[in-house]
Order: sequence, then structure tokens, then C-alpha cells
Amino acid sequence: MTLTVTGIAVLAMTAAACGGSSTTNQGSKVPFGSGLQALNPGTGAPQRGGTLNMIGDGDVDYMDYNASYYSIGYLSQRIWLRDLYAYPAVPGKVLTVAPDLATALPALSNGGKTYTITIRSGADWNTSPARQVTGADVILGMKRACNPTPAHFGGLADYEAVVVGYAQFCAGFAAVSPTSLTAINAYMNTHQISGVTASGETVTIDLTQPSSYFPDALTLDSFAPAPAESEKYLPGSTQSAQHMIADGPYQISSYVPTKSITFTRNPAWNGSTDPIRKAYVNQINVTETSTAITAQSVLETGGASGGMEFNAFPPGPALSSLAAQMEAGSKNFNLGPTDGSNPYLNFNTISPNNNGALGKVAVRRAIFDAINRAHLIQDLGGPQIYPPLTHILPNGINGAQDVPAGFNPYSYDPAKAKAALKAAGYPNGLTLTVLYSAQSTTEPRMFQTMQADMAPAGIKLKALAVPPQDLYVKYAYAASTAKNGAWDIGMFGWGPDWYGDGALTFFNPLYSCAAVVPAGSNYTYYCNKADDTLISQALAAPSEAAAARIWAQLDENITNAAITYQVTQGLQPDYHSSFVHNAVYVPSIQNFDPTNVWLSNPTG
Repeated sequence: MTLTVTGIAVLAMTAAACGGSSTTNQGSKVPFGSGLQALNPGTGAPQRGGTLNMIGDGDVDYMDYNASYYSIGYLSQRIWLRDLYAYPAVPGKVLTVAPDLATALPALSNGGKTYTITIRSGADWNTSPARQVTGADVILGMKRACNPTPAHFGGLADYEAVVVGYAQFCAGFAAVSPTSLTAINAYMNTHQISGVTASGETVTIDLTQPSSYFPDALTLDSFAPAPAESEKYLPGSTQSAQHMIADGPYQISSYVPTKSITFTRNPAWNGSTDPIRKAYVNQINVTETSTAITAQSVLETGGASGGMEFNAFPPGPALSSLAAQMEAGSKNFNLGPTDGSNPYLNFNTISPNNNGALGKVAVRRAIFDAINRAHLIQDLGGPQIYPPLTHILPNGINGAQDVPAGFNPYSYDPAKAKAALKAAGYPNGLTLTVLYSAQSTTEPRMFQTMQADMAPAGIKLKALAVPPQDLYVKYAYAASTAKNGAWDIGMFGWGPDWYGDGALTFFNPLYSCAAVVPAGSNYTYYCNKADDTLISQALAAPSEAAAARIWAQLDENITNAAITYQVTQGLQPDYHSSFVHNAVYVPSIQNFDPTNVWLSNPTG
């Protein structure tokens, strides 16, 4: 086998990268699944019991039912929270939508515009006494997903408009005080999503038009039920995080933000109602204070103190060696596809710095010419491991195949960049602040490379290295930091909410006017009505092929507008200790599924 992989060992994908696809990747250059899966099934029958210790260097974005838009948040929720639908940890089926809380795939009627879903009897919350999860809980979860606090779901723009009445409900909710629990609860209790109704364990969702991707969207935590007890606390608050009610196989026994999480068995969970999780181990402990290098060392020693990773993925310098070991037969390392872009450079177009320079396309294009993509890829591990991504859609996403071959409007040319800055009114160059993860094993090196490569163009860079748990919560999704110029360029990661026909989940949350922070995940603050029209046209296209041509045009438009600078398309590296078995990589959580692994000689 010739190893051609891409991977990022710096952080889990944010947000997106949070789904799979129930269909194949039609028309893609590189089929999904081109990563190398090192399944470790173990020998003999699975063993129950023991404690799985996970080691990490970062926290979830939100410990909440409906707010997380970060793959580590999804990984955590896989353990204690059940969705209507999920992607099973079954080789060959990790991209197939499967019922979780639901008894079956949605029943469609009304020409494909009405979805009826029934929740399994016996699926309970761990309240006292245990209580059945209901359709009303699903509606409450959908309402909470667009609450006015910062802890609202970042991917609403993907599907908000397709659910009858959802956009109107969320628009009204946005006007409610984000700090008043009384006002938030009053709005939820007196306003309804007109297209969503519930009766007992059944929920009905009406759409504005048939939508081929909606079953994939139903795997998102924004559709997860929320118990009535969630109304006791502000969504996403510290207090709320300490009082999560679980319906999964484990419950949160202890959560110390940025420090640790302890999951113990949930006595209200009935395995016969859960087709997704086997829950072999008795307890899962998460340590969040390690580093990628330390975590890798612990996992390789095979001691019980470390069985799997939690956000601290194999460090970049180790990837080539680990991949070689995998090719030689090792079952501990995996390179899993994500069809994402991680890291990429995000431009804060509303930064007041340099007299608002980043709001000008000529300036952004000059900056592009000052960046040496080849050098950044070397920092990551070289082109054999990190091939360049020169436009927005990664291979594997419908539309990428229709972007013109060789399309790459930017090449490293500092002299050209300097001249362009002068022509744009900046003869003395620029001073820019670059935001990135302080815990990353590669991003600090990338910053230093950019600093050296961009200097000849007259661009000076300052570093803003922050803890990984702050990167999105305190910066990307905090409009105030963008408006006050705390940062100019950010290193972020993105992947699709679902795969295959998932171009919408790049363009709508990242570049549409409706998704500008705080409403969504458009933290470039780019807004172009013509591009929004193209998004609508692609959604109404009669076929995936017709949609692909529109997505490709949109890709060219936004790439030429120099809003974000793509670097590489990466696979996700993950590693587990040798005593961990049945480690199946699930793209939606970008890790092995901890609820389905079992341990050799478990104790406890």
C-alpha cells in the first residue's frame, strides 16, 4: 500500500465535521474512506467491565444537550446523550444514518415534506424516578438550540429555513435577553415552532420543501431531546453543566471544566433500547490537562492510566513513524477521513486594525500572495502527508470535482504582495495579530513560518496563542473580540456536518449572511447577497450534478474574494493503547467510539 494521507495532530475539527452521509460520495475525486482504518477487534468475545482512561489537552465547547458544535463536544455527548439518529461504530456503516432514540428511519409523507419519528419505549432520562424521553423533549431541544445566549447551536444555518416556522421562532428568540433565564423560559413556553408537533413519543416535523440531506441533519445534537430540567439553568452556563440529565449509557458524575470529566454507568439506561452503544466498560475517566506529546507517550507504554485520546491527538512529528508501524501490522494507529480543512486561515474582515484593511479584498489578496502554502505544509509534515487544498471544498464533497482543474489563484510572491499593499494604500505594510491554539504541536511553528515568509512583503505578525477551549468559545464565536481587533487572522478547522452532498455545510455556516456571528459560524463576517442566492439555487437544483456545478461556482467566487485561506485537506490521526479493542473510527466524532470499545483483562 502506498501511503497517501492527510492528517492534523493539532486539535479536533471544530464544529462541522460533525456528521456522515447516508449516501455515497457521488462525483468525488477521492472517495470517502480513503483513510487507513486499523481496526483492533481483539481476540475472543468482548469483555465487560473496567475503566477506560482518556487523555486530552482541551475541553468541550459546551457541556449541554443542544449547544455543542465541536467534535470533542460530540465525542463527549456520544457517551451520555442520545440523538434521534446516529452513525454506528460498525466498519463499513460509519456513514450510514441509523436509528438511535428513534424506532426507525423517519416515515415520510406529504410529498417528502413531512417527517414522522417515534422514540423507543423504555428510553429514559436518569431522573428520579426515571422518565421516558418524549416528543415534547425533542421540541424543547430544538427550541434550546437557537437560544439567545452564546451557547446556541452554530450550524442552524444548515437547515433552519427548511423546517416550517423554525427561522421565525429563532428570529424572535434572538431578541430575548440572553442573561435572563425567566425571559428565555417564558419565550420557549409561549412560542412554538409551527412546523413541529409532538404527541407522546412521536414527533412530526414539516419541511418547506423535500430535502435529501435532512435525515443527516437529524443526527445533529441540535435535534437531541432536552429534559424539562434543562429550563432550571441558562443554556451553556457553568451551573447548567453541573446538572446534565443523561439518557445514554453513562452519566456525568463529575465535571471540572478544563480539568476532568468522569462518566459512570447510568442506571436508567436499558441496553435493549440502544442499538448504537454496547457500553462494555464500567467507567470512563477523561483527563484534560495533558499535552499531545505526553498523551502519546502514555498510550504507547500501554499502562492502564491511558487507553484513548480526548482531543490530544498524535503529535505531527510522530505521524510518519506511526503510519509506517500501521502498514507493518500495528492495530493501534488510525488515519480516518474527515473531508475537512484543518487548519485553514480565517480573515477577520471587520477588524478595525490598520484602518480596516482586512475589509478590503485587494488587501486580502495581497496577504494571500505573502503566504507560502508549501512552507506551511512542510510544518505539518510534508505534501505526502498533507497535500495542498487550494479551494474551499475538499475532495469527497459534491462540487469539488467541478472546480476547474488546477484552480489556485494564489502563489507565493512577496514582491507582488508588497506592491499590491502599496497600491491599496498601505505603503508601510501591515501589522496583524494571528490567533491560534497554544496547545497545538504544529500551529506555533506555522505562525513562525508565516512571520518569516510574510516579512518581505512588509507584513508584521503578532501571536495570540490561546488555550484550545478558548479558541472558539471566547474568540471565534465572540463578536466583540473581532470588532475590537483582538485578532486579524485565525487558525481554525472545519469539516462537513455530513459527507458526500455536504457543500451546504461549508458555505451556509461559514460564508452566508444569515450565519454571521453570533447567529452562526461565519466568523469572517463576509456577506454577499449574490453568493446567498447561489446557495439557494444549489438547494433547489434538480440533481446532485446540477447542484455540484453551482457549488463549484460558489467555491470560485469566495476563494477569489480571499475570505479564508485553505492549506490542506486532512485525515484525522488517532491512537489507542493495545489493551483497547473494537476501536472503530467514527467520522462524526473524529475518534474511536468509546462507548463500544472493550478492554483486555478489565478490572472494576
